[in-house]
Amino acid sequence: MSRTRVFLYVQHLLGIGHLKRAATLARALAAHGMEVTLASGGFEVPGLALDGLRFVQLPAAGSPDLNFRTLVDARGRPVDDAWRSMRCAALLAAWREASPHALVVELFPFGRRQMRFELLPLLEEAIAAPRRPVTVSSVRDVLGGGQRDPARQDEMLEHFERYFDHLLVHGDPRFIAFDRTFRHAARLGERLHYTGFIVDSAPPAGRGEERAGLDEVLVSAGGGAVGKRFLETAIRARPLTILAERTWRVLGGVNIVRQDFEDLGRLARAAGEGRVVVERSRPDFATLLQNSFLSVSQAGYNTLMEVLDSGARAVVVPFAGGTETEQTLRARSLAASGRIEMVEEDALAPETLANAVDRAAIRSRPERGGVPLDGAPRSAELIAEWTAGLAW
Repeated sequence: MSRTRVFLYVQHLLGIGHLKRAATLARALAAHGMEVTLASGGFEVPGLALDGLRFVQLPAAGSPDLNFRTLVDARGRPVDDAWRSMRCAALLAAWREASPHALVVELFPFGRRQMRFELLPLLEEAIAAPRRPVTVSSVRDVLGGGQRDPARQDEMLEHFERYFDHLLVHGDPRFIAFDRTFRHAARLGERLHYTGFIVDSAPPAGRGEERAGLDEVLVSAGGGAVGKRFLETAIRARPLTILAERTWRVLGGVNIVRQDFEDLGRLARAAGEGRVVVERSRPDFATLLQNSFLSVSQAGYNTLMEVLDSGARAVVVPFAGGTETEQTLRARSLAASGRIEMVEEDALAPETLANAVDRAAIRSRPERGGVPLDGAPRSAELIAEWTAGLAW
């Protein structure tokens, strides 16, 4: 009997969180026995664990800034209609080769309007196919601030009604319900499925890794595209905290530009008193979190879930640039529960961050979890259920 085939589309524009989450979901689908094609339209990200998957790197595009209105290619040039046609053709070719039973689209129609030039042709072909696949939208629990315009939300509903069978919301309504940021959530009825949060859990520590980062302060900014000010503030906050004598390990992220990374290194040497280590990224990030005395980070979805999964003490500074409010809403909910300490980005300074670190440091280490973190395997179970009986 042939395996269920799933085609999963993801487009990251600035950070890498969307791709990391999609890769975690893809691995869960494969672990459930499915044949998975993961098609990524963003810039290449090293270090993704994609064994057992078919990975398709589409001609890459991203956003040069926080407006997300302009797409640029791998050379930083604005894309034109010829590029869009080429990219759409590449996506459709990968889709046809996969011949899937299920199409999973990350974020659209609740975001990624920039990609309508390829997603609408893909979805039109899917729903018109003689052997129609199950169509699924996969989203976080919170929509970004720029996605909450009433007219835009009307368009989201219209596209969902036309193209999609199901919506996977990777969250928990007891924590943040989808209707908090999508006003038509009730209209989706039984097509809306909460899965719990998706997290890429740490694998068992390998030989020699059991003590990696033990009792350090781990400072991280996700992919690092927008984290320089936060990381600099953390380095300056260290001597003001009760943890000043510990090692502070600062991870700039895979997307931090060379000049910013070098600036962080110079600041660490000048102000770190030999106790600040600056690195781009670490493949054992989840292990470092588990072993850390305390985590200081931005508040992206993936990082927050990894913090909860690790059981680390934590201070977070949600990114709030441009129209972004998604990180702030989720972080405030966690802070209100007492699980983390939070510093609003507009209040970020060495003194305020140091005070938050001190408050977190004197707490007992929390229990792991606190919210459902089985979103990836639960999503795989649902897709298996929806595709049962399809055979071609």
